[in-house]
Amino acid sequence: MIHSMTGFGKASARFGSRTITVAIKSLNSKQADLSARIASIYREGELELRSLITDRLQRGKIDLTITMEDDALEGNTTPINKEALLGYVHQLQTLRTESGLDFPIDPVALLRLPGVMDSESSRTTEVSKEEWDVVRATTRQAVEELQAFRLQEGKMLHEVCASRIAKISALLEEITFPEAERIAAIRQRLEEGLAKIAPQGGYDNSRLEQEMIYYIEKLDINEEKSRLAHHLSYFIEVLNADQPGQGKTLGFIAQEIGREINTMGSKSNQAEMQQLVVKMKDELEQIKEQVLNIL
Repeated sequence: MIHSMTGFGKASARFGSRTITVAIKSLNSKQADLSARIASIYREGELELRSLITDRLQRGKIDLTITMEDDALEGNTTPINKEALLGYVHQLQTLRTESGLDFPIDPVALLRLPGVMDSESSRTTEVSKEEWDVVRATTRQAVEELQAFRLQEGKMLHEVCASRIAKISALLEEITFPEAERIAAIRQRLEEGLAKIAPQGGYDNSRLEQEMIYYIEKLDINEEKSRLAHHLSYFIEVLNADQPGQGKTLGFIAQEIGREINTMGSKSNQAEMQQLVVKMKDELEQIKEQVLNIL
């Protein structure tokens, strides 16, 4: 079953007083393009987490967010390092005395100076092996949630693509029936036109027959119809394959389908056939839009 590249997954877990939350979303992209916003305490494991995610998701523009909330710090005010603050004040007062400049001391600016706000939560702490195991497991759970979303979206993409391919096949059948009559009509028009130009003969019938065969063969679309039918069948075969990752293959097949339809359009010289070709092109464009989002 095909998978969409669009998806969202989220998972949370507890470790002691901490709540670890992992959220992953993805959109279509030609390759794996992952951007990560990870709580600083877990940032040293970013490469491992990136590898875990891209190996499973394969392709897509992926956004990863990992946050951590510690209940032990909830409601606590951030303590001020009084020694650091008084040290800065003393230096500023000394500078003001020595320079003779009576500049004000901004308390808000003082609080922004390094070391003044002594927040335990902002300090880098070592993460235990057990906590890392929880982070990994939570990330895997979020990935599986996203994969389930992708599979559900893939089912809808499958239905749309299969329906469009069926419509192109039906339109191809409409072209198949009058093909013999079309070639006969072309031959008749050529003969009638030649009769008007040279009503008394005066031309080599054998050479004329060769030229007519050559001209009619250039307008014959039996080979294009046969190849198109094969491409349509192959598209469905790949679409129904029981493994993800068919998006690129389906894109290549869609290009081949378009090539045969365009060739048929260039050879068509009947209004009815041209209308059928236009309808097939419209269905194919809808397929190409959907294929862009298939993994």
